[in-house]
Amino acid sequence: MFKSLKKLLIQIFFPHRRSSYSQSGEDIIIADLFSRLGISRPSYLDIGANEPMALNNTYRLYARGSKGVCIEPNPILYKKLRRKRKRDTCINAGIAFNEKKEADYYLFEKKAHGFSTFSKEDAEFWQYTGNEKVGKFKVEKILKTPLFNINEIIKNNFFSYPNLVSLDVEGLDLQILNTLDFSKYQPEVLCIETLVYQQNNLESKNNEIIKFLESKGYFIYADTYINSIFCRRDVYKNLPA
Repeated sequence: MFKSLKKLLIQIFFPHRRSSYSQSGEDIIIADLFSRLGISRPSYLDIGANEPMALNNTYRLYARGSKGVCIEPNPILYKKLRRKRKRDTCINAGIAFNEKKEADYYLFEKKAHGFSTFSKEDAEFWQYTGNEKVGKFKVEKILKTPLFNINEIIKNNFFSYPNLVSLDVEGLDLQILNTLDFSKYQPEVLCIETLVYQQNNLESKNNEIIKFLESKGYFIYADTYINSIFCRRDVYKNLPA
């Protein structure tokens, strides 16, 4: 009863309030962009989906009736996705970033699930080693995990291609983008983590990802510092004035 009353009060006093499930409001920007593009129920490929709702770039679309494919190598988070996202196709695997069919997945402790990765370099960066100025978290286990080609995932699960690709794979984003066949599959929108973390709390933008997607016909529609939201230049250019 308390939750229902709270929801009613919010609707009364904050009628224009919009809740975000993403890390920095990316889902609201993405939903507004698709509205501008005239795509009412965009499909999505969520790679590194994480939690089914919290810190998730596609749940807002799901709640509005959309559906898609969620890729999540973390077995704990995968089970949550299967339970909460009934319309979605959920796959407990990773996306291939080379020719291998499986790879070591560095699973961090529960409070740091978002840092779990196939990148040994990233895992070593975040792993606690006794020096507080370097890693902060503990790798609980290393799991042998299957990898699937992104083009095969799209071919087998979408009529043409997903309208949105959300990609957050801790250090391997550019490698995966390089495997996507843009001549066949051209999603209207991409949301990519473009923030790079470095030693001594330094941060920078991954300009290689930005330049690569610009070369494929995309531009940065919005940037939340952590993530960049790209839109296909041709579909945006052709919007009515």
